[in-house]
Amino acid sequence: MFDGSNFLAVTGFSLLAVVVLMAITAFEGHRQGRVSVVDTTWGLGFVVVAAVAAVVGDGAGWRRAALLVVVAVWGLRLAWHMHRRNSGKGEDPRYAAMLEKEQGYPTLVAIRKVYAVQGLAVWFVSLPIQVSAAAGDGVVVVAVAGLLLWLLGVTFESLGDKQLKDFKADPANKGKVMDRGLWSWTRHPNYFGDSCVWWGIWLVAASAWPGVLTVLSPVAMTYFLVFATGARLLEQHMAERPGYREYQQRTSYFIPRPPRR
Repeated sequence: MFDGSNFLAVTGFSLLAVVVLMAITAFEGHRQGRVSVVDTTWGLGFVVVAAVAAVVGDGAGWRRAALLVVVAVWGLRLAWHMHRRNSGKGEDPRYAAMLEKEQGYPTLVAIRKVYAVQGLAVWFVSLPIQVSAAAGDGVVVVAVAGLLLWLLGVTFESLGDKQLKDFKADPANKGKVMDRGLWSWTRHPNYFGDSCVWWGIWLVAASAWPGVLTVLSPVAMTYFLVFATGARLLEQHMAERPGYREYQQRTSYFIPRPPRR
């Protein structure tokens, strides 16, 4: 049975935890002079919410524990990956382009345009975790299907990141377009995997009522990954790189499929 009052406690503490985390991130971003530190916080934000849900929630213990584990594995891996990728570098061109369009004190603009937006996104996308923390046992087979989809997604995402890292590490590939391995099947294997992760988490939540009603959360995450801050912005950044137009013509944009001749 779903406990509405317990859900209110979970979602309230989750929102508070995200606000505190984003405030710390904004301070660190101001100190370092780059907004891209928020990329590391993005994964950590979901881990914090999953931890709050596991502790404050009074729903099925096995599902709270399962979601805490899978979110922690995904979020900590992503946070570490983004930290290593951005460490020692300047501002991400995507954030620089976004912020230079706005007038005002840079840190305040960043709080309004980046930190607050991403904080609200973390809270909204993690609603399946919050709702399921206050729900009963549900249908186990649906939860297992969700965990399998999560496993597919996190494997796709981590393998895609590793293949790109190895490609960039070879000096012979400087200036070339990565079109090997998973990158020959989709131009954004990491974003596709990320989407599968969150549809899998939603399925775990949907195994018990009213988790199914949180479907807009994975929809929102997929929208961010495909159209808003993910693949679309990266495509704009890569559009003029030599060979990228040809790569676009033969490789699927998002959903994997064999490359065209």
